[in-house]
Amino acid sequence: MSAVSRAGIPGADRVVVKVGSSSISGDNAHRIDTIVEALAAAHARGTEIVLVSSGAIATALPFLDLAGRPSDLATQQAAAAVGQNVLMWRYQTSLDRFGLLAGQVLLTAGDLEHATPRSNARRAMERLLGLRILPIVNENDTVATHEIRFGDNDRLAALVAQLVGADALILLSDIESLYTAPPTEPGSLPIHDVPFAGDLSGFQFGSVVVNSVGTGGAATKVSAARLAAASGVGVLVTSADLVGEALRGEDIGTWFEPDVTAGRPASTGPVGTIPTTPR
Repeated sequence: MSAVSRAGIPGADRVVVKVGSSSISGDNAHRIDTIVEALAAAHARGTEIVLVSSGAIATALPFLDLAGRPSDLATQQAAAAVGQNVLMWRYQTSLDRFGLLAGQVLLTAGDLEHATPRSNARRAMERLLGLRILPIVNENDTVATHEIRFGDNDRLAALVAQLVGADALILLSDIESLYTAPPTEPGSLPIHDVPFAGDLSGFQFGSVVVNSVGTGGAATKVSAARLAAASGVGVLVTSADLVGEALRGEDIGTWFEPDVTAGRPASTGPVGTIPTTPR
């Protein structure tokens, strides 16, 4: 299938959806049901869906009596081990309403940069999709080292979209679209479309945002979106509250036009890389 437009997302064969920690943890844990409902509707239309979900560490915080994201790596790893279990239980409980089954896939960025683990990951994901199971991908934070700080899984989502030959990637955020400058600044305007290889040098996306539950921000989404677009994957950045509208192809968010000469990325080729987020 050729690269899709924003309006063409409902007819896409395969879509990767990524959601960040702050959208599904703490007081926002109820959004899991909203996201699952949207994914189930797309699944019922025949679209193959892969969910890349952050949130393991954030989910564990109240169970470990931690007020915020731990700063030391060992505690991050321990929190991820606890939180991933709870997070998958929450997803599966919600999916049960639609008779859908989830399959957990834990990866590190390194898994997608070396031939053998990349091939293994691709084979497992293809089989899950063939069985009409929803793969839920997260970074393997329990064993990750420096990868644990990579852009709140935006980079991982772009690599997964390449890995499975997705037609579109939807990066869910806390705001409806990207802006030309921080939204609180006077004169900041929403960005509707970004042409492939378009000049974004005049825009201020800022650096990585680190909050009490995760890492990420506009800059990581732009980098990930441009990586995916370069391989023929159209990318939509929008709010987690609008996931249903996004999968229905409504005119929302910021759309990164794909490289139409790339076509649908081959599922057998190597996966690309982008620079890690500065820390």
